[in-house]
Amino acid sequence: MSASTTAVLLLAHGTPNVLSEMAPYLDKVTNGRPMPQHVVEELQHRYSQIGLRDEPLPEGPPLTRWTLRQGALLEDEILTTVYVGMRNWHPYIADTVTQMKADGITHARVLCLAPQNSRTSTGLYRKALEAALRDTPGTPFTFDFIAGWADEPLLALAFAEQLWPIWAEACAKTNTKVPVLFTAHSVPCRTIMSPASPTTTPDIGRTTKPGAPDLSPLEIGVSTTAPGQPQPVPADSIQNYGPSTAPDPYPVECKQTAAKVAELLASVGLTEKDWFFAFQSQGIAGAPWIGPTVEDTLKALAAEGHKAVVIQPIGFLCDHVEILYDIDINFRDFAQPLGLEIFRPQSLNDSPTLIHALQQVLSPKP
Repeated sequence: MSASTTAVLLLAHGTPNVLSEMAPYLDKVTNGRPMPQHVVEELQHRYSQIGLRDEPLPEGPPLTRWTLRQGALLEDEILTTVYVGMRNWHPYIADTVTQMKADGITHARVLCLAPQNSRTSTGLYRKALEAALRDTPGTPFTFDFIAGWADEPLLALAFAEQLWPIWAEACAKTNTKVPVLFTAHSVPCRTIMSPASPTTTPDIGRTTKPGAPDLSPLEIGVSTTAPGQPQPVPADSIQNYGPSTAPDPYPVECKQTAAKVAELLASVGLTEKDWFFAFQSQGIAGAPWIGPTVEDTLKALAAEGHKAVVIQPIGFLCDHVEILYDIDINFRDFAQPLGLEIFRPQSLNDSPTLIHALQQVLSPKP
């Protein structure tokens, strides 16, 4: 196969460029399920707090800017053309696929920039790619789809490189060993349930570390129900993720990534009892999402007498609203009355180790 006809395609979530795009953006996220106006306005407020405006930002919104930067750095590293496609906003996967067809690409290595495999992320990205290949003009190309790469050692190393200096700073500032709280984005309970027990709320989202809070999955976030207007909860939450034939590996892979990062800091004193795990950013639908939540975990840590906590999200590869608002603003505001100071490592963004991790994952295996 000629090198000129092969390429790499990175897939990501996408984010609006200006505040007025919020409603059509949410329409993409929810697959056409309408969101109440108060939800649109609340999310506009959150995005405005991280810099989004009525006019486009010169450098673009954080998620788009950093994802395109990661693609450019990877292209320089592997000397192969790297394309970027977004599922929910520009550049759409379909538009990117159209360009790849026009460029004569015959085969692509496809990587979802969500390391932990889930029907709610990698599964939907693959469906979007297959639809784009089928529905756009031009000759379809073949592809290898990498469904998950949470076990890549360089991914854990990239997170550990960011975690170590801020953890050391937090411990020095407070003169205590500050706990580390690893987080990943929550998903609806039904998406991870075993098909053998579809009506049972699973325990898989709970923290299993000794001494950690054993909390049931809770629904938090932006309610889609206007005050005084109760609405039935859709059985499939926001979207229909398709039939489940096996338990979703996502919660297990998230905790495995966290454990690998923690292991890398064992040599500098981080022990098993010093770190915890929670799911953040529970969604805007009414159905239950997996936990424990960050909020309940912060309450438990404060009750144990801690005065600070380092929060490191290990399911996100760059800055965006779930980090810049949910952690830097919302969780800090929530923690302040509890007497907790929140520290956060820098996101991976343009981390050279992350780029090397992407290169390693994309390298053809024998």
